[in-house]
Amino acid sequence: MLGTSVLAAASGISLIDISAQAQIAVPQADAVEQGSAPSYALSMHGDVALPADYKSFAYTNPEAPKTGKITYGVVGTFDSLNPFVLQSMRTTARGMFIDGDFGNLVFEPLMQRSTDEPFTLYGLLAESVEIDDARSFIEFTLNPKARWSDGKPVTPEDVLFTYEILTEKGRPPFNARMKQIDKIEKVGERGIRITFNDKANREFPLLLASTMPVLPKHAVDPETFGKASLKPPVASGPYIIKDVKPGERITYQRNPDYWAKDLPSRAGFNNFDTITIEYFRNETSYFEAFKKGLVDVYIDGSPNHWSKAYNFPAVTQGKIIKDTFVKGTPANMLGFVFNTRREKFADVKVRRALSELFDFEWANRSLFAGQYDRMASFWQGSELSSVGRPASDGEKQLLAAYNDKLLPEALNGTWQPATTDGSGHDREPAKKAYDLLIEAGFTFHNGVATTPQGTRLSFEIMTRSVDEEKLALAYKRNLARLGIIAEIRSADDAQYQQRLQNFDYDMIIGALTASLSPGNEQWMRWGSGSRDALGSFNYPGAQDEALDAMIEAMLAAKDRSAFVDAVRAFDRLLISGSYYLPLYYLPKQQVARWSHIKYPEKTSLYGYQFPTWWAETTSAN
Repeated sequence: MLGTSVLAAASGISLIDISAQAQIAVPQADAVEQGSAPSYALSMHGDVALPADYKSFAYTNPEAPKTGKITYGVVGTFDSLNPFVLQSMRTTARGMFIDGDFGNLVFEPLMQRSTDEPFTLYGLLAESVEIDDARSFIEFTLNPKARWSDGKPVTPEDVLFTYEILTEKGRPPFNARMKQIDKIEKVGERGIRITFNDKANREFPLLLASTMPVLPKHAVDPETFGKASLKPPVASGPYIIKDVKPGERITYQRNPDYWAKDLPSRAGFNNFDTITIEYFRNETSYFEAFKKGLVDVYIDGSPNHWSKAYNFPAVTQGKIIKDTFVKGTPANMLGFVFNTRREKFADVKVRRALSELFDFEWANRSLFAGQYDRMASFWQGSELSSVGRPASDGEKQLLAAYNDKLLPEALNGTWQPATTDGSGHDREPAKKAYDLLIEAGFTFHNGVATTPQGTRLSFEIMTRSVDEEKLALAYKRNLARLGIIAEIRSADDAQYQQRLQNFDYDMIIGALTASLSPGNEQWMRWGSGSRDALGSFNYPGAQDEALDAMIEAMLAAKDRSAFVDAVRAFDRLLISGSYYLPLYYLPKQQVARWSHIKYPEKTSLYGYQFPTWWAETTSAN
């Protein structure tokens, strides 16, 4: 069994069980006087949208029938049911915890995030929360009804155990979070108080509340926890695991005794009796299974496919319905990613030059029927984007020490990614790329781009799908105009994930999710400390004090205005650094479904939410 001394040695954190009398030293009234959030909810900036007596989230249907089944499809594989350890970081079955599509089916956090607000949390395992204005501490009171799937109560000891074992054996970011905690105390019978040290920021308490799981102390073996496992876990979520076929299928069964089924934060969620997630080798086999009714829902990210592939009987007969959803959050970044750990991409001038050589206009017309919009900002389509906006006085103050890293046009808001006439033969972008490479010390002999070291500029683009390969081939054609060699390497999912985790690539086509409340996750994407952290999402290998400073400014912001300034300043630095060659995005979400699958009338700020969908009761499904 892990002991407190193990945790103390690992992180310097003390876990303390204090008496109920000690709670009197920090009365609730003090927290309120210091500007605390309401006890039922917690928000990053601004007011909480819902009152204390709210009945449900607006994007759910509390009257949805609890019946039927649904089968989803994903491309990939899995070999573990433990999402919290490095060994299975990228190969855990979907839906276990904090899944962007499927939610928390098995494990749960202390509080539930509303996807109708930028970053606001409501009670789940914790029925109430207290925090001071300085956010130096947070105190949770567990819901007395909270139960594990084996019927035992969720206790403060479980929370203490979770922090202990994730510190010792958890993967990033779970293990690293302990470095920002001074002490964790049990308060009374159901309370947990977490006091932060000076390394913590204002977002950190919300991350602990919404993205840290709670694990059952009585059902977890510390000796084997660090390994990938296919043993169905004991957890507090709405579903238990019914059947597992590694790499092929996982089936979840709704727990009829789920403790939180009557909570307002769960009203209208978890409506299917069973949820099955089928795994496929590629998109083609996934779509064929959908056409046959073996999968109920198909997320379609290809405009060409969306417009041309649905001319089969189930569609014309109305058995399959095509829906589009408009979300209010930024578009996810998609782009060619330069691995700056490789010497060939270490010079920003080289990256800027190569970014001039992607012909979006030609690719959009020839490959995608003109249905994409061009990506420019890392927070495209939102108030957080810097594109088209000159820097505010607040931004200029934040960036004053880093002006040498900024493109003038990024600072004044006029920057746009390279554009062409769409002919596939536009000479102007090639001339810009040529001039930038000359500035970087390149020479050109017989039409070949030669590095300052005297070698030909060549690199590999690693892809994992036919669509990515087509895009890479289009880019390769333009690179060849300046005598630059790009080799396309297609990798299967297992090989791709392994190379991605070890940063073993020159260039990939990478994606980053975007939200209206970016925060601590940016350290794992852009922070200097994540450059060499295996398994981080710092795909380009960024390591820059200017980026670190902007992340710190984002996390320190106390109001929305200061926060927006910090994110836009960050955006200007990312654009100027040319870490990504921005590609494109769809201005809407495209989802096809079999007609017996229904969804609420209101779309949330973050788009469609599968956990709120349901099966029509009259269906034979």
